Amino acid sequence: MARIFIDGEAGTTGLQIRERLDGRADVTLVSIAAEDRKNPAAKAELFKTVDLVILCLPDAAAKESVALADTLGDKAPKILDASTAHRVAPGWTYGFPELCAGQGEAIAAAKRVGNPGCYATGAIAMLRPLIDAGLLAPDAPHALNAVSGYSGGGKAMIAAYEAGQAAPFELYALGLEHKHIPEIMAYGRLTRRPLFVPSVGNFRQGMLVSLPLALDALPGKPSAADLEAALQHHYAGAKYVRVMAPEPDGKLEPQALNDTNDLEIRVYAHPAHRQAVIVARLDNLGKGASGAAVQNLELMLGL
Repeated sequence: MARIFIDGEAGTTGLQIRERLDGRADVTLVSIAAEDRKNPAAKAELFKTVDLVILCLPDAAAKESVALADTLGDKAPKILDASTAHRVAPGWTYGFPELCAGQGEAIAAAKRVGNPGCYATGAIAMLRPLIDAGLLAPDAPHALNAVSGYSGGGKAMIAAYEAGQAAPFELYALGLEHKHIPEIMAYGRLTRRPLFVPSVGNFRQGMLVSLPLALDALPGKPSAADLEAALQHHYAGAKYVRVMAPEPDGKLEPQALNDTNDLEIRVYAHPAHRQAVIVARLDNLGKGASGAAVQNLELMLGL
């Protein structure tokens, strides 16, 4: 039975991971006393007794926990970091098993894995297969638009929405410095910074990430069918990522995959206009956070 410690188990992602693991016969969840949560010595002793630590912490605190593990040598546990701190750091494996052939095996062999960001998961899921197939240019000026439920915004945003004090919809990160852009570029294989415009709506969880494309501006001027075929090929046999036919009414709502670890990709297009929009739908708390974490820990621990 694998022993797991969630460092930051009281946060949204930590609570969701605990809920997903609750009742499993192949794991034991270990906790630390509330008074010892910021006690390095107590935490170090606990680290020695577990197989894997999941970091659900702010970036600075996640780095402190990793530095603490570094002092333990061979007694250090495997680490799965759900913060932004190590997603593009040297020596860390990116925790998107469907990224490319062999990524799941790389995660299984890794001592340290960075759990992906929610927006980044949707963006990379669309970009990487098409860039690998030569249908998108990595140096093109790509744009990404997205909307998420408010649960991805942290405790203050959640409280504001649940108290009825927040806007029904708002754009944010309009300074164009969103924290997910580095991993989108690194693992989406972009060499030019994308224009990323996220937003939040008055619903708790769920997410849509969209990639608009002018088909005649793409390498080889592909059709929408070419894009869909490349995506289907990339995700053939994937358990959690599916390429779906577009909804006939031309609409897509963000909450259909809530409480799952699934991700769906659809290609919407107008052949005469030579335009397409690819859309990824996922649960920002599922495949975008805790669901992905459970998928990764299963790989890392051979469960």
